[in-house]
Amino acid sequence: MAHKPAPAKADISNWLSQHCDSPVLDLEPISGGFWSSAWGFRAGDEAYVLRLSDLADGFAIDRAAMAFASADLPVPRVVDTGTALGLHYAISVRHYGRFVETAPVSEANDIGMALGHLLTALRAAPTDPDSGPTWHEPDVVGGTWRDWLRAGLVDDPAAHVNGWRATLARKPELDSLFRVCTDRIETLLPFCPERRDLVHGDLLHQNVLVSDRSTDEDIRVTAIFSWKCSILGDFLYDVAWCTFWGGWHPVIKQADLWQRTLTAPELGSHDLHDAALRHHCYELQIAASHLGWNAWTGDDAGLEAVATAATELLRRGPLG
Repeated sequence: MAHKPAPAKADISNWLSQHCDSPVLDLEPISGGFWSSAWGFRAGDEAYVLRLSDLADGFAIDRAAMAFASADLPVPRVVDTGTALGLHYAISVRHYGRFVETAPVSEANDIGMALGHLLTALRAAPTDPDSGPTWHEPDVVGGTWRDWLRAGLVDDPAAHVNGWRATLARKPELDSLFRVCTDRIETLLPFCPERRDLVHGDLLHQNVLVSDRSTDEDIRVTAIFSWKCSILGDFLYDVAWCTFWGGWHPVIKQADLWQRTLTAPELGSHDLHDAALRHHCYELQIAASHLGWNAWTGDDAGLEAVATAATELLRRGPLG
């Protein structure tokens, strides 16, 4: 299993001092993702984030995602990537804010508006309608959105995350639940169109920053990063991500991205055709794939929580 590397602060400081043209100040650890550790620092007049990982793929994708950046889609600028301290690194311009899922429920309406604007910006990002889903792998030709959805439910020995299916198979109730989910997903896939919207694929979970009410009259998204799960597909997948994980984050649940999407003025009847069935399919795909993720990480509490949510999804069916 890949892990979050944690070199000594002194070693990082020494390397940055040799690597940067300006003196390095205020080096501090900051929240990082599952695959990387992160450090904030200043050099000259600019603030940066250094990320370190055993894996290089995500950093290359983050750099490529800068092509989508706009005022409404604030993708941090990656200024350098390479290897150091026996690891892969990326240095990007630092953005400030708080993780969107940590906002209080009292701000749910404003958070909903901010995320609604973000989803609109993702839908508006220019993409190639004739491209395959994997925009950051131009050498990969073909493939469909439905193929990508199915692939997330397959235990691929060549993937970083592998071996989880055997773990589920040893737990009869979870194995049965996974099979029921995948069977229903198959019945819903024909309703899922071959769209090529920009889908981030991992909203929340410390990947979206928003401004603070005390410093900004209108709460807004200040950064969206970690693009390694991004894909070209159906915009409703990102909506399903928010509604599914809303069960863990009260402010996201109360923000009600589902209803906001149904009433978004720029979306027409063609965009929302069979929306409830598509959204249900994507919520189930997220649930089933995260049965695998939690089995792989050995997170029994997380596995039980996702199983409970998946069972409720199957009982509830599509949203109205």
